[in-house]
Amino acid sequence: MKKYCIIGKDDRSKYIRSMYVTEKVKIVSFEEADYIIAPIPFTRDCKNITGENITCDELISTLNGKILFTGAIKPEITEKLTKYEYYDLMKFEDVVISNAVSTAEGAIYEAIKGTKFTINSSNVLILGYGNIGKALANMLRSFGCNIFCEARKDKDYAIIKSIGYKCVKLDELEEYLPHMDYIFNTIPAMILDEKRLKLVKNTSLIIDLASTPGGVDFKAASMQNKNVTWALSLPSKIAPQTSAQKLKEKIDKIVEEHTATPQS
Repeated sequence: MKKYCIIGKDDRSKYIRSMYVTEKVKIVSFEEADYIIAPIPFTRDCKNITGENITCDELISTLNGKILFTGAIKPEITEKLTKYEYYDLMKFEDVVISNAVSTAEGAIYEAIKGTKFTINSSNVLILGYGNIGKALANMLRSFGCNIFCEARKDKDYAIIKSIGYKCVKLDELEEYLPHMDYIFNTIPAMILDEKRLKLVKNTSLIIDLASTPGGVDFKAASMQNKNVTWALSLPSKIAPQTSAQKLKEKIDKIVEEHTATPQS
């Protein structure tokens, strides 16, 4: 019987562990395991496993002959994994799309919780038109929002316009910021700097969905008394059971394919 180790203290990791326990899979320490399922992201500081007192190097040193499943692996860690078999689950399109849907739902929850006015009929700006931006725009449309989407590719401009959203180019951002009630950022780069934040109404809510380092100058936002929420890891917070099920399905498929393939 193959042995599994599920690392992580977040709710998503707890659900994955519970699902394998229900299936009577043998759960062991990471030193003993054949398959190690680690948190997503694998690490935030390139030193410790997310939410654990286990260092990245400590875990990596045990990987010979094992398979690691995790996600959002930083380049500094990827370099250390070249000799080992691992899967970054956030590189699989079906997982990414499922994650985007959960993130979008969580972002809307944060928006409702974080303001005293309705989303309906509000002006909403979405920075970045990737998977999360698309899912978010689609959901917000049903709330009756006036949706503005920032994008940089001609293909995205065409899609945005064809759906009926307002297309905003990055060099036009300053023109639109003063009129927004909600701003959702999905770009992991400094977009809302001190200068741009000054254009945002103090009654507006900014929700940063981007991974570290985020896309907002948080220090400047605090000094300007802006309403900002940095909403990280929403799938594991808002929909941990669904997120866990999707990840487990992908892991099980990979394990099945791996065991069916003769090993050299």
